[in-house]
Amino acid sequence: MKKLLLLPLLIGVILAQTPKTDDYLVGITNQLSHIITSDSGQRVKIERIQDVENVLSDDFTKTSRQCPPFCIQPTKVDKNVKNIGELELLAFINRKISSHKGILIDTRLKSWFELETIPSAINIPFSVVESADKKKMGKIFEILGMKIKSDNSWDFSKAKELAIFDNGAWCAQASHFLPHILKYGYPTEKIFYYRAGLQGWKLVGLTTLVHKEIIKK
Repeated sequence: MKKLLLLPLLIGVILAQTPKTDDYLVGITNQLSHIITSDSGQRVKIERIQDVENVLSDDFTKTSRQCPPFCIQPTKVDKNVKNIGELELLAFINRKISSHKGILIDTRLKSWFELETIPSAINIPFSVVESADKKKMGKIFEILGMKIKSDNSWDFSKAKELAIFDNGAWCAQASHFLPHILKYGYPTEKIFYYRAGLQGWKLVGLTTLVHKEIIKK
């Protein structure tokens, strides 16, 4: 629990590693212009779009989608999992991912992930964990740093911290993902939920990545 309490206090210190410079019209904060991360072995700069006239022009401009399945989700998916916003997620990327202590998980289906995602995210679709039995979940958890002890019990002491997201408040993919990893024992104190999702990230103009460009005919 101490880690959860300390996270907000550390954000300013962590993000101050890349201070805002005068050539940035649109900073992330008044002291921060950007952070650097990596994705697929490539160096990526996360910053905000500098055009102050820019507006969203893709599917994330929609206010309404058919419900179900695209219904507004609860603020808290689990009472013991901490929700985070953009600054906390940037701090997570800057500190935890860079030190190999954390993983950012895009819980959406592969087709969503390939079209656009947050830099440094890996894709573990909710459908994969939703259909997984204990054996398969154990293999997934091993990827996330869990160790299987000699007595076949699971040791999460060195498991990575996870930040998870989906499309946003109207998307249930993270809401389906989370209960299944908790069911098999992933520690709640090692999980952070970015509820605003990709739509919230794009709404403030932060950098996104396309892994597979879709060519419209």
